[in-house]
Amino acid sequence: MKTRVRKTGTVVRGIRCPIIRQGDSLPAIVSECVLDASREEEFEIRDRDVIAITESVVARSEGNYATVDDIAKDVRARTGGGTVGVIFPILSRNRFAICLKGIAKGCSKVVLMLSYPSDEVGNSLMSLDRLDEAGVNPYSDVLSLERYRELFGVNLHEFTGVDYVEYYSELVRAEGAEVEFVFANRPEVILKYTDTVINCDIHTRFRTRRLLQKAGARLAIGLDQILTAPVDGSGYNENYGLLGSNKATEDKVKLFPRNCKAVVDEVQDRILKATGKHVEVMVYGDGAFKDPQGKIWELADPVVSPGFTDGLRGTPNELKIKYLADSQFASLKGEELRNAISESIRLKDANLKGKMASEGTTPRQLTDLIGSLCDLTSGSGDKGTPVVLVQGYFDNYSTE
Repeated sequence: MKTRVRKTGTVVRGIRCPIIRQGDSLPAIVSECVLDASREEEFEIRDRDVIAITESVVARSEGNYATVDDIAKDVRARTGGGTVGVIFPILSRNRFAICLKGIAKGCSKVVLMLSYPSDEVGNSLMSLDRLDEAGVNPYSDVLSLERYRELFGVNLHEFTGVDYVEYYSELVRAEGAEVEFVFANRPEVILKYTDTVINCDIHTRFRTRRLLQKAGARLAIGLDQILTAPVDGSGYNENYGLLGSNKATEDKVKLFPRNCKAVVDEVQDRILKATGKHVEVMVYGDGAFKDPQGKIWELADPVVSPGFTDGLRGTPNELKIKYLADSQFASLKGEELRNAISESIRLKDANLKGKMASEGTTPRQLTDLIGSLCDLTSGSGDKGTPVVLVQGYFDNYSTE
């Protein structure tokens, strides 16, 4: 008797939702929208489906916002309000501009040190080819603004068309602070200008602070240490501060959400009660992938997922079908080959780490993989699908 073979694997659906506002019951809205979609599109909710919710609507529902004045007050209280070194920010109107305005408003002078040839996530100030032509060594050479302009002129961002050096300069001056630019890649360089530093890098922030403290900084704090508590009733994030924030208005940022675990657990519970199915739920921000043309690494959030249900812990444990087909079962074909590979998958070890048959599979956290998939699905514009339903992600070739 011929074995029945399923013709589909993972299916991803963007789920449309109403516009979320502060105070809305997000778990109720998310659950209802997923269930409504399943009825309208005539698909069933299954065990181990994944419901993913974009971080922005979680933060919006909890009202997690802060103004330029809130940021400025915290910066002034922490730094003393004098000359502050601001090092390794990313080049982004959405991610850093409002933060910079708040920092500038909270001090008298900003020494802005930019990494080059690009920022941490790949936004470029100049190409590597131009760097080579100029004979500049990014590991050792320190450039002033004048030297930068002399060697590289005006550089517009490939996608936004913005000269971020001029743009950031105007933002700082508009808040009444002086600004001086330095281009360097070693954190310790900033201490030649000031001993009070805010490091704005995301994924290398702990190393940067360690190096600054070792080199004698009077104060070295990061964006993740600003607005870790409310300022005059503002929003905050006790774990990430300003990291993960996005521009909301010209004088306000939406912060990274705080209460993600409570949200995902409640959605999981609501779906279980409504369907009898045990789904997994996660909150996701930026995916972790790199654009091949602009060389921009998407992940400007401190983590892909700030909250998820317990079933999403860990990494995939998968066999490489190409390896099995080309080596162990090279002499088989057709139904015999399919059955042999399916049996190998059913009997695979619980931990394939280091095994040749798993070589080439993706060794990343489940939440990073699924979050990246969801970020690409929902986009960052006007799709109107802040919730993504992923079905069949945990199925494999042997699943019928």
